Amino acid sequence: MKEITKETYLKWYEDMLFWRKFEDRLAAVYIQQKVRGFLHLYNGQEAVLAGALHVIDHTKDRMITAYRNHVMPIGMGVDPRRVMAELYGKSTGTSMGLGGSMHIFSKEHRFHGGHGIVGGQIPLGAGMAFGDKYFNTGAVTLCYMGDGAVRQGSLHETLNLAMLWKLPVVFIVENNGYAMGTSVERTANHSHIWKLGLGYEMPCGPVDGMNPVKVAEALHEAVSRARSGDGPSFLEMKTYRYRGHSMSDAQKYRTKDEVNEYRKIDPITQVKKVILENEFASEQEIYTIDSNVKILVSECEKFAEESPYPEKSVMYDAVYEQEDYDFIPHKLN
Repeated sequence: MKEITKETYLKWYEDMLFWRKFEDRLAAVYIQQKVRGFLHLYNGQEAVLAGALHVIDHTKDRMITAYRNHVMPIGMGVDPRRVMAELYGKSTGTSMGLGGSMHIFSKEHRFHGGHGIVGGQIPLGAGMAFGDKYFNTGAVTLCYMGDGAVRQGSLHETLNLAMLWKLPVVFIVENNGYAMGTSVERTANHSHIWKLGLGYEMPCGPVDGMNPVKVAEALHEAVSRARSGDGPSFLEMKTYRYRGHSMSDAQKYRTKDEVNEYRKIDPITQVKKVILENEFASEQEIYTIDSNVKILVSECEKFAEESPYPEKSVMYDAVYEQEDYDFIPHKLN
């Protein structure tokens, strides 16, 4: 694994802080009805992404996830201004404003969605890994899912074939404790999700998903295994989301005390503490990073605000295919 250095910690801090503030701003403009539909925020889970980005090969590895997907494409190199524009429904967005919050996508940066169907991305992730194995690209796919998605039958079908074919994929469960408002303990007779891998003799285990170092260490082992041809892994990232399942979530299923307990191990706070204790940066340098993050978020918002909406014809172009002949409606008797 690449050494975790002073520069690593500073990048983690800046990246995770930007992701947090980017989504905080999205929450604010959502209330102003500038972002429509659903909005699922990643606040609290940033270490899962930060640790992963430290170990993957950014020239070929892929990433696919569910609908809590705004910051992952940014981590993979997508212009954050285009991500925010997509949530605004603007033509400058990653999908010309037609995908919205749940469907961020960038083939160029090997980020393959954003999927609104719970668990729908799991077989797709294995399919991409199958393609990479078939064409011998050497790439590994990171396939993310929430704790609610592991109750889908498609997961088990996918794990079976992934092991049978030794696919280069890492299945990553972001267990934030709740599937919408239903706790993990209420969805099965066990709460250790990682043990699902045991039934397929798949390498598996729990990971501290609030610490990017622990995430990087676990994923380095899993990615290396996949790249060497030894097949998939199944990792349960034990993390937490500080906001509701979506913006419409009243969060009556948990207490403020519970949320505050998890805030004590906020991944951003943990990284900042290491930076200051080891004198990787001064308080003034931290303040400069904080200020730069605010400026960048403002630039993203300004870009989205000023971008035009797509022409209505674009929506038809994305649904219908033009033919060379005139369409004659069939007359019903």
